[in-house]
Amino acid sequence: MNRPTLFIFSGLPGVGKSSLAKALTERTGAVYLRIDTVEQAIRDLCDFRVEGEGYRLSYRLASDNLKLGNNVIADSCNPIALTREEWNAVALNSNANFINIEVICSAEYEHQKRVKTRASEIPGLVLPTWEQVQKREYHPWASDRVVIDTSLGLSNSIEKLIYDLAERGYINMGR
Repeated sequence: MNRPTLFIFSGLPGVGKSSLAKALTERTGAVYLRIDTVEQAIRDLCDFRVEGEGYRLSYRLASDNLKLGNNVIADSCNPIALTREEWNAVALNSNANFINIEVICSAEYEHQKRVKTRASEIPGLVLPTWEQVQKREYHPWASDRVVIDTSLGLSNSIEKLIYDLAERGYINMGR
């Protein structure tokens, strides 16, 4: 594909989004934008409750990079139709392709274990509890996307993601 691509990751906390997004970043050399990092930076610098500001700032950063011809990986929960539509619009308005990638963990016990045992990679970021993850607003998808189930492990999930994206023409398997 000649146009840059916005790879839009979505999924609940603890399903493995960031691990997959980072692996895809290493594979493609794309610009990596993590909403948790942006939102924590806003909290640290401005000392106020962050709601949609992290997404809106990240949309602008993604747009700038897409317009420069860079592929961009957006790593966020992306839980509702509004944010999903806004991410897609960022790509379209930047004359870029986009692909939605939903990451799930179908094994609830594995998902719970990950949420309860993971450590924050971002200084100051307080990770959600299992109870908060279970209560989090997350709408079912109504549009096309690649779905990756991480319950069988990270290496299998990365292989499936790379294969699915190559099959759809978003990345080159030879790289």
